[in-house]
Amino acid sequence: MTEPTGPLKGLRVVDLTRVLAGPTCTQMLGDLGAEVIKIERPEAGDDTRGFAPPFMPNTRESAYFVGVNRNKKSITLDIAKPEAQAIVHKLLENADILVENFKVGALAKYGLGYDQLKEKYPGLIYCSITGFGQTGPYAPRPGYDALIQAMGGVMSLTGEIEGEPQKVGIPVADLFAGLYGTIGILAALRHKQETGQGQQIDIGMLDTHVAWLANQGMNYLATGQNPPRLGNQHPNIVPYQVFPTADGYMVLSIGNDPTFERFCKNFGLERLLADERYATNAARVQNRALVTETLTAVTKTMPTDEWISKLEALKIGCGPINTLDRVFADPHVQAREMLVKMDHASGQEVTVIANPVKLSATPPDYRSAAPVLGQHTEEVLASLGMSAAEIEKLKADKIV
Repeated sequence: MTEPTGPLKGLRVVDLTRVLAGPTCTQMLGDLGAEVIKIERPEAGDDTRGFAPPFMPNTRESAYFVGVNRNKKSITLDIAKPEAQAIVHKLLENADILVENFKVGALAKYGLGYDQLKEKYPGLIYCSITGFGQTGPYAPRPGYDALIQAMGGVMSLTGEIEGEPQKVGIPVADLFAGLYGTIGILAALRHKQETGQGQQIDIGMLDTHVAWLANQGMNYLATGQNPPRLGNQHPNIVPYQVFPTADGYMVLSIGNDPTFERFCKNFGLERLLADERYATNAARVQNRALVTETLTAVTKTMPTDEWISKLEALKIGCGPINTLDRVFADPHVQAREMLVKMDHASGQEVTVIANPVKLSATPPDYRSAAPVLGQHTEEVLASLGMSAAEIEKLKADKIV
């Protein structure tokens, strides 16, 4: 592992997270330069080590785990045992941040709850990420991405008009919770810088899910009416949706009336500009089906690539619906360096998705690929002053 260069260089994170929301948070901190020590269960490790296939090529490491655990040191500890709890405390003596996603109250059984630590480590920033937060009637419940998408409303908004509710194709509830956790930690670091005081950050996946209902949530608050599912259409803008082409589909995003006028004048639809049903966005929203039918007859006349070329020349929002092979081959994605190759402890090179935060002076760095289970146990324990004999005894006693 090379030396960090990011803006969080010098900070130590004790990572008691697993699966996706918590590891997303701690990987972001690691990418930005923090030292992240990931504590995993002996023998089993993070659950996502077993979320396979697929495995990374020529390794026994799951693609899932490798995607959210770079820039971390893995140590194994059975925190149910007092000796392991003592090691966690040794780590906390020089730690700035603890991130955990255990069920509410679970870490208190091991003396590692926030209320048990805050007086001994007054500067500790303690981030808890759970399904429903630390308070409220649902606090004891486990949280799962699909469950949160259902309860948080997004599934009621996603899917075809006459179809069943759909979840988003990636685990957005987990990812948003992790990223909100990172934002909270960065804010708490600023407070600590000013006062020397740490605090607990309480992230509930349902809370973060409700927070990003965004315009649809506000549409409900403004009208008192549940927004309907609209498939690939926009609730407030028309046309802003998927349209068929001669050889597939494209997204057409016309965000204002001048752009709609430009579209009509260039593609033989000038007659629509004199029709009040098409004249303004508000009118087009009211006549959504008519507008969609009218434009569909036109979009079907050319293949996707030809449409994209012509629309881009007119500065009209558009795009192909890329499969992932096309995403990663896209020249813009490649120019933005959104794929990174890293050396893995297996001896293989692994390709991972890069951090999207572009910082001009202190960009994210890529010091080490996701670790194999317990890869850094001896290194970390030795840094705490333990001798080789002491470490061997911990192994023999199945504490590490």
